[in-house]
Amino acid sequence: INKVMEGRPNITDAIKNGEIDFIINTTEGKQAIKDSFAIRRDALQHNVCYTTTMAGGRASVEALRHRAQMAVYCLQEMHAGID
Repeated sequence: INKVMEGRPNITDAIKNGEIDFIINTTEGKQAIKDSFAIRRDALQHNVCYTTTMAGGRASVEALRHRAQMAVYCLQEMHAGID
């Protein structure tokens, strides 16, 4: 996918077209920082998950790997026996 500064079609077009599910966007340089604003805005407007660091990206991917193992608990039930 082209960067915003590389012309179209680019990442913001792909976001708007529903082709992107997750973004890891690291920036270096003034132009990349400027372009990141458009990417973040479009990601938010189109409900696309977004992170700005590799550490955040790794953590998100690791969470997705374990999502089948997740369980939901009722907090009130967990604390009911503490009284």
